[in-house]
Amino acid sequence: MTGAPPLATPAEVWVWAPVLDRVELEWAPVSAAGVADDGARRRDPMERAGDGWWRWHGDGGLPAIDYAFVLDGSDPPLPDPRSAWQPHGVHGPSRTVDTGALVWTDTGWRGPRDGAGVLGAVVYELHVGTFTQEGTFDAAAERLDHLVALGVDVVEVMPVAAFPTDRGWGYDGVGLYAVQDGYGGPGGFARFVDACHARGLGVALDVVHNHLGASGNYLARFAPYFTDAHETPWGPAVNLDHPGSEVVRPFLVENALRWFRDYHVDVLRLDAVHELKDDSARHYLAELADAVAALGHELGRPCELVAESDLNDTSMVTPTAEGGLGMTAQWDDDVHHALHVALTGEDQGYYADFAGHSRAMPDGGPLAVLAKVLTHGFLHDGAWSAFRDAPWGRPVAVDALDARRLLGYLQTHDQVGNRATGERISALVADPGLQAAGAALCLLAPTTPMLFMGEEWAASTPWQFFTSFAEDWLEEAVREGRRAEFGSHGWAADEVPDPQDPSARDRSVLDWSEVGRGAHARMLRWYSACADLRRRVLPAGATRLSDSGATFDEDDRWFVLARRPADGPAYAVVANLGGRERSVPVEGAGHVLLEWAPGTAVEPSAVRLPGRSAAVVALGEA
Repeated sequence: MTGAPPLATPAEVWVWAPVLDRVELEWAPVSAAGVADDGARRRDPMERAGDGWWRWHGDGGLPAIDYAFVLDGSDPPLPDPRSAWQPHGVHGPSRTVDTGALVWTDTGWRGPRDGAGVLGAVVYELHVGTFTQEGTFDAAAERLDHLVALGVDVVEVMPVAAFPTDRGWGYDGVGLYAVQDGYGGPGGFARFVDACHARGLGVALDVVHNHLGASGNYLARFAPYFTDAHETPWGPAVNLDHPGSEVVRPFLVENALRWFRDYHVDVLRLDAVHELKDDSARHYLAELADAVAALGHELGRPCELVAESDLNDTSMVTPTAEGGLGMTAQWDDDVHHALHVALTGEDQGYYADFAGHSRAMPDGGPLAVLAKVLTHGFLHDGAWSAFRDAPWGRPVAVDALDARRLLGYLQTHDQVGNRATGERISALVADPGLQAAGAALCLLAPTTPMLFMGEEWAASTPWQFFTSFAEDWLEEAVREGRRAEFGSHGWAADEVPDPQDPSARDRSVLDWSEVGRGAHARMLRWYSACADLRRRVLPAGATRLSDSGATFDEDDRWFVLARRPADGPAYAVVANLGGRERSVPVEGAGHVLLEWAPGTAVEPSAVRLPGRSAAVVALGEA
């Protein structure tokens, strides 16, 4: 057997353990109320089923069982690599889940935006554990009307696969098939997705196939899930191309399919796909893309994949039939970096090239970089990357590529949370008008825009890195690693928050009382207006980068992104990033569609803007 047998039920349990001599199942019945009968716990031998698989036959009449595997007689028993639920934590026994019993009301759901899918949608990234004080799916569902009013189309949920204890980002998950119990478990996630669909919101789920966390990762005890033939930042790579990969690949593919099939998810965001090391004749991502497309056809709705890729190569979003990897879209960090440097002036680390006057952009500063990124997709499109000390990326076919296949953003969990103290863009810019300018450029570009939770009201709360490991060695390694990382950037050790301190999570919880107050309410109105305007000036359908042009002045600090598509309205986002009022040249400037600050006025072939503000204007003939 080289495929994936059914997930565990009270009637049968399967596990792949090809190098073991003996596997036993320790199990206990679980009542319909969810209570395990530990007094009835027993150990049964499992039987070999061929190709390294072991099978146990049980009692199909039980509501559920808690179970774990005893490998070659060694205690403690270990959870199922394909566990659907870890109600006792990632080190405890697994529990069977009947996903067919989950209650759904979304029978008529045809996907985001009535089946149009994620391309061009307004995407909103959120972390369940800090989106609300309660940190649960049910509490998050109570805030969905806010997202509808904002103009969001797709809610992207950071990883929910089971991770250690109760505080974390989710990227150290070890139960890839399980839903984090502290968030609400399988039932809570199903209710959340159903609630989103009831409001017309699609759901994207962040999944991590490139590594597992360090605590609770028992896969290597069972089988060759990893290989030393490739290295990643987390150690040995997931085994996609060496002996045993004929089972590991289906293990990952089926994991992806079940989120679409069993939990009605619309989109998967695949974490750091450049760390999926695969020298096979057919790359894992292409295999996954074709499997997901086939399932979408079967379900009658779009099932889509968005890749986080560091490669700056649009073969990632080229169809598999044309030799590409078949992703629907990919994150574009160059958009973030260019906007961040232009708005904040920061130029350390990987931001250096985005400040311009480098081998990547020898003849221009940060606004020249921003112009290239917004009209050509990447700065590093074969240009030299100082951070990587190598040429990087490939040019984008600006006339042919559907620009919606690139996701642009002003903030993400990475770009906020991987700062030493987790400052948001609103804490880094000199004036809220600069954030407003960045938001307009992001939301009204031809790329697919994504927001990070709280960004829309300039939340005052930071979003910090936090963990809750139980192992002393891991706790100290994470703490010291964090301090060392930022110490090299000039931060004193006592200035870097301890990720194990519960206050790091508590500081990161959104303060929803801010939403209707003062400057926060003003920013929220701006974001909502930009999202609404996007629907009017960017009709459904493909967009092209070549329909955009950018003009700028590095000294006077103004920037214009003008779009003149053949099949839609012409408009320009005009940003005055300097502190003084400016008359910004805009050929064909017409009436104002949106303004951040009073005092905006259209002049002949120009738009007059107060300092540190932005506007959107209609365009006539150039």
